Parts: sequence; structure tokens; C-alpha cells
Amino acid sequence: MARAIVIVLDSVGCGGAEDAAAYGDAGADTLGHIAKACATGKGNRAGLRQGPLRIPNLARLGLADACEASTGRPLAGVPKPAAPQGQYGYGVEISQGKDTPSGHWEIAGCPVPFKWGYFTALENSFPPDLVEAIIREGALPGILGNKHASGTAIIDELAQEHIRTGKPICYTSVDSVLQIAAHEEHFGLERLYELCRKTRLLVDPLKIGRVIARPFIGTSGTGFTRTANRKDFSIPPPDETLLDRLAARGRAIVTVGKIGDIFAHRATGEEIKPFGNAAMFEAALAALERLPDGGFCFANLVDFDTEFGHRRDVPGYAAALEAFDAMLPRLEARLKPGDLAVITADHGNDPTWKGTDHTREHVPILAFGPGVPGGPIGRRQSFSDIAATAGRWLDLGQVGPGRAW
Repeated sequence: MARAIVIVLDSVGCGGAEDAAAYGDAGADTLGHIAKACATGKGNRAGLRQGPLRIPNLARLGLADACEASTGRPLAGVPKPAAPQGQYGYGVEISQGKDTPSGHWEIAGCPVPFKWGYFTALENSFPPDLVEAIIREGALPGILGNKHASGTAIIDELAQEHIRTGKPICYTSVDSVLQIAAHEEHFGLERLYELCRKTRLLVDPLKIGRVIARPFIGTSGTGFTRTANRKDFSIPPPDETLLDRLAARGRAIVTVGKIGDIFAHRATGEEIKPFGNAAMFEAALAALERLPDGGFCFANLVDFDTEFGHRRDVPGYAAALEAFDAMLPRLEARLKPGDLAVITADHGNDPTWKGTDHTREHVPILAFGPGVPGGPIGRRQSFSDIAATAGRWLDLGQVGPGRAW
């Protein structure tokens, strides 16, 4: 029986969606703008990378072709092969928003049928009754922040006051999210997690997608750094996902990175959560080595988004893409006859775009494996086509509303 692996390159979008203007993202193009910056020298950084974007393995599988199909423009400086070895196309999100949960749930065959709630006020972002409830349920002296902010910036701004007062730092963004930052030693990691669990219950009626624990360490002398102990507390998917179907059939499931958090730990099997793209890729390879027939591995590589997209770091993002590309042949070498591998994304995060938030974009879809014929799969009308294809591949029947290619 076949096996399958889906790797989500978090935020690696391939051109603005048709409804991007509704999100303020008309013209955003994560991969296209990174490639253009590299081709014109704006993606250079001494000691990190130089020159055009070098992703020969992704291009061989059809990434440049997928980007051109999405935008109508070539991927600057990235040669296209005469005949891509993978199946290539792009996906259109039908869920509303540009959030991590909706993108992943739709990939797994469960488009979001409701509108997410948001905290839209830039200052005093959280309703007073919610703030009072967080303070009461968490037995807190108060909270800091209460505004839209970059995570790294607000920690730099408020960390010392947080340590002095014991008040956690609460902030949000244009995404459906409430983030709580606290010092691992002074506030306590488990206390932070428990506060987030209680806050998760408080924001459920508001349809807020995620409450995120953002622990950090450091001092005013050394500076403050977020740690690998981030934890997302998500609403569970509202309907059956590919993971649920696999679990119901007793199949082996391994999830890597923040997949477990995104799916509220429902049907997420063996969860592995190392730190950094390279470590997560290694974990996915190790999982594939022991994955039995009929098994499924679902991995998220988050650094593209958190380390480079949100920080608007074009050279860093380009270098991360090149690093992933260099690792890709090792994945191909571990695929057995009958296996299917899919590389995709959940949204965009154009590092050349205004602000620091996600961008509403199409996502590339590359599918490959021994015996999988290369060629175009075209425009996919929903990310859920990935679940439909994987479900058919794994003999699970129709999964979700998508159409298998």
C-alpha cells in the first residue's frame, strides 16, 4: 500500500489571489518578489547569499512553472526545465482569511465555513470584558501591550516591565490571533501555557483562530530572545479532515512542527516538534523511514514565515528557500515505489510587502514520487484538492470537498 507525505512551506505563496484586494494584498507575490529581488541584487547579503535565487531541485519539480501559471510572469532568474519531473500547479484558497489554521485545515480537506473573529483596533485591541476575564482567570496583576504589534518588537519594548510587574505581554495582529509573551524563568513556561489554555476558552465565542504562547528568555543586558517553546492553542477543525479519516482507519500518522497545535491535537498521531527548518526536515525524513504502508506524514516548516516573512527579511527568506532546495534530494531518495510527496504552502508572507503580516495568495502545489508522472495539474479551485488526492492515493475514499488530480 502507498504512503504519503505533505510538507507545508509556511507562507511560501506564489502570487496574489483574486480577492487579495479585499485583504489589502493586491499585487503581493512572495516567491515572485523574492526571485526578482535576488535577480536585481536586492536579495544579496554578505556572508549569507548572492545572486539569482538558486532552487534547481524545486524548479526541476515544476515550481517555476507553477509560479508562472499563477501569475502569468516568469520567476525571475530561475530557469524552467524543458519537462518538469513533478506534477505542478497552484491552489486557490476558498476559506476566508489568510491565517495558518484555515490554510492547513483546507489542505487537509476542511475549508473554514465561517468568518474568523479579529481584534481590529490598533490600540486597546481587546474588549475590556475580555481583558478583565484574562486577568481574573489567570490571577494576574494586569496585562501589558493590548495592541497590534510585531512579536519581537513588543518583547523588546515591554520585557523589562513584564519582569518587574509580573504582567504578561498580550498583543495581536491582522490575523485571528491573541498572543501572550512571557519570560520562561520569571513568569514560568507551564504557567504561560495554562494562561493560554484559559484564554483559549475565553475567546472561543469570538471565533479567534489561535491563542499563541510566546515564551522568551534573556536580560536587559543580553537582550531578549524568543525560544522554541512556542505553543499554539487552536480551535479544532469544524469537520472531518484527512487526519481524522486516517485515524478512523487505524493508519499511522506522524505530524512534524506545529501541525499538532494547528489541529488542536486531534488525530495528529505521533507529534514531533523540533526547532528550525533543518531539524523539522530531518524529523520528517526519520518519520518517513519508519512509516508503514498506508501511513501519512504531515510537516510544517515554519521558519519561512516566522523568521523571514514577518521580519521582512528578503535575503534570509531567499537563503531559507535555497537551503530547503538543497535538502530536497534526500527526501526524494527515501521515497519508495508507490509513495506520494506533496510540497505546498498555507498562505503568503511577501517580505517585500507593507506591514509585517501574511498576504492573501495562491500557493504552489508540487507532487512527486517514484512512478508519479510529471506534468501540469493546473489551477486547483481549493487547497482541499490536496486532501482529495492524498485520500485517493491512500485508498481512503473521498476526503473533503476537493477534487483529486
